[in-house]
Amino acid sequence: MFPTILDTIGNTPIIRIANLNQPDEGQVLFKYERFNPGGSIKDRSAIFMIEEAEKRGLLKPGGTVIESSSGNFGISLAMIGAAKGYRVIAIVDPKTTSSNLALLKSFGAEVIVVNEKDDCGSYHKTRILLANKLAKEIKDSYRPDQCFNLLNREAHYQNTAREMIEQCGGKLTTFITAVSTGGQLGGISKYLKSFLPEVQIIGVDAMGSIIFGGEPHSYRIPGVGLGWTPHNLNLQHIDCAYKIPDEQAFLTARAFARYEGILMGPSSGACALVALKVAQNLSAEGRVVCMISDGGDRYIQTLFNDEWMKEQGFSLQVDIGTIRLMAKQLQPLKVSVPDNDNMGLDLMKYLNVPTTTLQMNEELGQ
Repeated sequence: MFPTILDTIGNTPIIRIANLNQPDEGQVLFKYERFNPGGSIKDRSAIFMIEEAEKRGLLKPGGTVIESSSGNFGISLAMIGAAKGYRVIAIVDPKTTSSNLALLKSFGAEVIVVNEKDDCGSYHKTRILLANKLAKEIKDSYRPDQCFNLLNREAHYQNTAREMIEQCGGKLTTFITAVSTGGQLGGISKYLKSFLPEVQIIGVDAMGSIIFGGEPHSYRIPGVGLGWTPHNLNLQHIDCAYKIPDEQAFLTARAFARYEGILMGPSSGACALVALKVAQNLSAEGRVVCMISDGGDRYIQTLFNDEWMKEQGFSLQVDIGTIRLMAKQLQPLKVSVPDNDNMGLDLMKYLNVPTTTLQMNEELGQ
């Protein structure tokens, strides 16, 4: 018996892949975060950041939580706010699905949709600017600030990484996850490089994001990508990266629903495709752990809607052979430390990053 719904966060399962994975290649294992009560991995960082703010007196009973989120992190905060009695304001964008919007509102969150794109063709900067503005105007408010607050990374360093390693018995060859705010990839990679440095760490991004450099343009994959390299991420901990086109991410997610009975969102589809690629180059003793950050039931009106897929010009062919061939043809990116222009050092000032974030980062030694 759990005291509250929030006490069920974590301890999510690791699942073997039976059909898209061949027995003579590396074993693909999914860390399946849909089993968190809020439906995604974001529950972990959200509860960690809220409780740390409470300990420091930054968030008091009856206060307001304000956050820029494309969906999952906002949903996690809304759930926590409902359980703890906080007002929650979520700044989202047009890529946020109608299902996610409904979930936010069901938990009592106030939703503001930002329609203006930033200079990278995304909505991150315009969302963050508004969130920071509101945080200054609204009394007794707190900004978790998942993009810049290093508590995001710390949550996964202290909890997610250790849980995953224990479940694997300390035996894994490769770890793969998507990158946006850099929290999960930053925290888990930091832990692995400290305690299991032989493990290969792979970051997965959307084609059009410039976390790993390149030219920015808009993309359809929700919950992934940025117009700069996030502070939660140390690229020296990342062995290689992949940028996945929208269509391939969506088709792979559909394939895992059809042939494995596993629901996942498009960003997890991108990671799963990379996991298949890596496994094809390993012997049967290899273990590839891939983070599946949420479930596909939140994308019924897009990912699993044939008419929507056709409108995007996406194929509907998701047979096993096609997906495995797509995986085989993927080419990795070389990861190198970017120049200062892409690290967002001036961006923090431009976006008016909250003082609480700066103080927290200083406390964590960054």
